[in-house]
Amino acid sequence: MFTGNFKKLNTATVWLFALMPLVMTTGCGLFMLAGLADLFCGSPNATAPTVIFTTPANAATGVAINQKIAATFSKGMDPSSLDAAFTVTGPGATPVTGTVAYDAPSRIATFTPAANLATNTAFTATLTTGARDLDGNGLASNFTWSFTTGVTADTTAPTVVSTNPTDMATGVPLNKKITATFSEAMDSSTISAASLTVVGPGAAPISGDVTYAAVGTTATFTPVSNLTVNTTYTVTITTAARDLAGNALALNIVWTFTTGATADTSAPTVVSTNPANTATDVPINKKINATFSEAMDPLTITIANYSVTGPGAVPVTGTVSYDSAGKIATFVPLADLAPNSSFTARITTAVTDLTGNALASAFVWSFTTGTTLAQAPVDLRSLSTFAAIAGAGLTNSNSAGQTTINGDVGLSPAATCLGDGAPCSALNPLINGTLYANDPGGVAAAAKADLILAYVDAAGRPPGTTVNDITGMVLAPGVYTSGSTMSIAVGGTLTLDAQGDANGVWIFQIGSSLTVNNSAQVLLINGAKASNVYWAIFASSTLGTNVSFKGNVLAGASNSLGTGSTVEGRLLCTTGQITLLSNTVTTPAP
Repeated sequence: MFTGNFKKLNTATVWLFALMPLVMTTGCGLFMLAGLADLFCGSPNATAPTVIFTTPANAATGVAINQKIAATFSKGMDPSSLDAAFTVTGPGATPVTGTVAYDAPSRIATFTPAANLATNTAFTATLTTGARDLDGNGLASNFTWSFTTGVTADTTAPTVVSTNPTDMATGVPLNKKITATFSEAMDSSTISAASLTVVGPGAAPISGDVTYAAVGTTATFTPVSNLTVNTTYTVTITTAARDLAGNALALNIVWTFTTGATADTSAPTVVSTNPANTATDVPINKKINATFSEAMDPLTITIANYSVTGPGAVPVTGTVSYDSAGKIATFVPLADLAPNSSFTARITTAVTDLTGNALASAFVWSFTTGTTLAQAPVDLRSLSTFAAIAGAGLTNSNSAGQTTINGDVGLSPAATCLGDGAPCSALNPLINGTLYANDPGGVAAAAKADLILAYVDAAGRPPGTTVNDITGMVLAPGVYTSGSTMSIAVGGTLTLDAQGDANGVWIFQIGSSLTVNNSAQVLLINGAKASNVYWAIFASSTLGTNVSFKGNVLAGASNSLGTGSTVEGRLLCTTGQITLLSNTVTTPAP
């Protein structure tokens, strides 16, 4: 209680004491306006915020016309500053009407167009220097990125592709954060304590904070205190979780794990980089990758914590991403790097693992560019939302189990779709997307035209290493060519090794047909992604029974799958049909 002589206080002091309680409820904004923040709130952080990730990515093509546009910041932002600062234009300088929302826990601003975007149109998104953080600092300069739409809306339900801890895991550290990685970018406002819960022991809920990291499409539950020793917990993500097109999970995702007796106090390490330290002649369009020894907290993978400079000390403008499966953080420059120049990459000790342990010291490496370009992915354009395209229809049988196609299906010019001899129904096959069967809007025909362009692109790349029987091979990113057939033997394995490059590209040029025999599999390791694997096949692809296949099939004739085979990729053929037998085909994550 104040016991001094109140009469001796001047008017300003009286007012300051009167205003003190406002700090508790409104923060320091009022004192910043009065120029008194240093006195009552401490010195504000003068570091300018940055944009660390965008959805869609810069230069993305085939973007769904109903997708929201999102940007993740390096620090908390003032929501009131974002309405005027976040704009989208297209075509050209025509403004897109929409609204802006901000999700504070995940530091994500989302622009929601008032109507679907125009098809096959280039758009530009801009965040101006009017976007301010909670200390009043604006972006140092306008941040601009562009993307091009395809022809379809996204109607495919997202899925959970991995969890950490995994289902039924045991010995989980007591200080562990719980994560779930989705198949695509999610609406961060739907990833909350209402849609992601953890209970244990039994049905007792535990308290925690829920965040979403767009850099890795990962939801994280952070318990407010350590978990209990030797206890089983159950995690649930409900259908309230939605992607950026508004599609909900098809069903609740539930998994369990059991703790051990100790907390994890071991610091993570960087085990490899691509390019390697002191590498020379690095392609000027190279994305810079760092692979960690363990799963990392995606919210700590930011431009502030992972930066690239060069030539000299000039910062490179870019965004970052995180591949949870490969434990790879990637710095993505917004423009090609300067040729014949030295660059330095740095990851600070602010980067932590999922138990809060930081790197023991900053990790720094350098490399020198050359003048060449790295192998670019094949531009799929409007095919990005499709799991299957056929010129002569689709035939399916559920005789040995449910066939599921996770993605759009396009049939043109033949619109025939049969399930066990009858016209395709809701479950035969189950299409988690939209069926475009020679549709009046011409979506299927446009997609097939883009398939032809994609095949010409892939088949027209300079021929690479000659291969035919690829059984047992371990192949780095590159082009692999056969003038005739290519095959994987019964029970054989093809391993695609990205060598720590999460953006490595494989192109298989096949002069005749591809045959993948029974129980064969394609494995992806060290950051390899199914989305970056392309099979350019002049004739047909034939996958036997119980095959596990990866990549985008661009076939001139037909595609057929044996019973129980799965494809993480796309089955696309120009003139023939697609034949399925109790299979699962899933469009790959970008």
